[in-house]
Amino acid sequence: MSQPTLQGIRLTRSFGNGANLTVAIREVSIELAGGQFTVVMGPSGCGKSTLLAVLSGLLRPDTGVVKALDQDLWQMSDSERRELRLRHFGFIFQGFNLFPTLTAREHLEMIVRWGEGCSRAEARRRAHEMLALLDLGKKANSLPGELSGGEKQRIAIGRSLIKKPAMFFADEPTSALDWAHGKHAIEQLHQASRAGATVLVVTHDARIAAFADQIIYLDDGCLANDHDDARGTP
Repeated sequence: MSQPTLQGIRLTRSFGNGANLTVAIREVSIELAGGQFTVVMGPSGCGKSTLLAVLSGLLRPDTGVVKALDQDLWQMSDSERRELRLRHFGFIFQGFNLFPTLTAREHLEMIVRWGEGCSRAEARRRAHEMLALLDLGKKANSLPGELSGGEKQRIAIGRSLIKKPAMFFADEPTSALDWAHGKHAIEQLHQASRAGATVLVVTHDARIAAFADQIIYLDDGCLANDHDDARGTP
């Protein structure tokens, strides 16, 4: 593997205390590189989402180190970490995290206007291109309340793709999608990895494994097994 762009070193994260203490991840160490599509799999409650949150700078580990793009995430200030995420990370959440008063197009426009300082016209052009790519061209002016769960998920995916980040963090990105749209979304993430991005996908969907360069298995918060798959392009 080439020089890692993202490293988690002996990461542990727990919740609660005393008799209610739950260890979500325990002494987990992984490395990811640019141009690599990594999938994290395992049973529900095994710590997949917690690991993604720790690696992406959203959740502080109890112990361990996270290095992203040559930066020690948890030695940075909160503002420095937010700036790194804004500039270089793309997120796809299970819960969509859409603003109820913004249209589908506006959700995409705001990413490039705030994140890159693009003009209104350029932001609108790129938003319409992304909506067309996601088969949502006719939904440009729809509010989240007017969209299906699958359409909301595709907007969330487009919001991540449009900024062309160095790293993608996707938590169950196909959970609200039929496989036709889900496969298309994963193909877009796969293409981003082939263009040099580091892609980390947490999923229960075994079909996504066919796209993976690396599969990491978690079991009860521990690294169960990992291996590199020389599958080539699916």
